[in-house]
Amino acid sequence: MSTVAIVTDSTAYIPQNFLDEYQITVAPQVLIWGDQTYEDGVDIQPEEFYRRLKTAAVMPTTSQVTIPNFHKIFQNLLDQGKEILAILISTKLSGTIDSAIQAKGMLPGAPIEIVDSYTTAMAMGFQVLTVARAAKAGANLEECKRLAEEVRNHTGVVFAVDTLEFLHRGGRIGGGSRFLGTALNIKPLLEVTGGRVEAVERVRTRKKSLMRLAEIIEERTRGKSPIRLATLHANAEEEARELLDELSRRLNPVETIFSTVSPVIGTHAGPGTVGIAYLAGM
Repeated sequence: MSTVAIVTDSTAYIPQNFLDEYQITVAPQVLIWGDQTYEDGVDIQPEEFYRRLKTAAVMPTTSQVTIPNFHKIFQNLLDQGKEILAILISTKLSGTIDSAIQAKGMLPGAPIEIVDSYTTAMAMGFQVLTVARAAKAGANLEECKRLAEEVRNHTGVVFAVDTLEFLHRGGRIGGGSRFLGTALNIKPLLEVTGGRVEAVERVRTRKKSLMRLAEIIEERTRGKSPIRLATLHANAEEEARELLDELSRRLNPVETIFSTVSPVIGTHAGPGTVGIAYLAGM
């Protein structure tokens, strides 16, 4: 049994079977909707979230994992005799790491390491899975941290949004703001790079945006092996499956994962978002 416990946050939205297999602990982000507060992926699931979003008069907002929640998670794992490595959403997208650092400070001397993934969704998820697999194979805390810092340089995520409205409203658009105010039929392609959401290019029509998305992933992974791919989608399951199938034919990945995005990420990306996360070259 591994002595290193891996912790991540709910924006990774790693499928449950992997969480169970590698005993990964997920710290839930917070969704605030009117006078109701929900734990991301615990009290509210994507299906319910997007159904409500269609007719909502009040839009949801988000908040990072709370300090008490991190403290509770860390203490529980320490009580089991575990050392802890937390791989969390980019500090440029969320205050989550700050909460984790403060919780760690309440446990002086505890074997806890915190790593900024510089990203989110399954780009972070692949980092988490890579390290969790190493931990299960017997890697110690120092080795797991070193691997986490290495693997993040081999991951990426590119996505197409239906509108920039949600990212703009949440203040998480980064360099993509230069696409604001463009014609309605322009579909922006974005990526998380340097920890921020940045513009890649803009394409006319939804269909062309998804075709171009596949081309970009092919370009980003060319000459790198092995390749692992995962979808992310916000209420756009059919398009995400078609995209993953197409890239699987082109790239012959060693692993594919079908994942949605958590309600917290959906709040910022907006319905209709489709993307691909990848891990290539290790």
